[in-house]
Amino acid sequence: MRALNKEKMKSLIDFDMAESLRTDKEIAEYLNQVIEDGDDAELARALGYVARARGMTEIAKSSGIGREALYKALRSNAKPRFDTVNKVIHALGMKISVHA
Repeated sequence: MRALNKEKMKSLIDFDMAESLRTDKEIAEYLNQVIEDGDDAELARALGYVARARGMTEIAKSSGIGREALYKALRSNAKPRFDTVNKVIHALGMKISVHA
């Protein structure tokens, strides 16, 4: 039975969220949903996906954050500072807003 499960697992297609984020609208909807869910670790991970979708080197350059530091700040379970999140959001050509 276990061998069958391993074979099924091998046949699954790897999913990469970065490949699914093609337009500004898709990116904005995705980030808004993650922010609404309120999970800080997931926000860091989501920003990492978006930065990869747009090109990590370009986002690093635009944000003024070194590429390696950006990878580190946006990995799973990272807790980036607000200024890092804000710089990445702005480098993506987006902004954070609050609504009542």
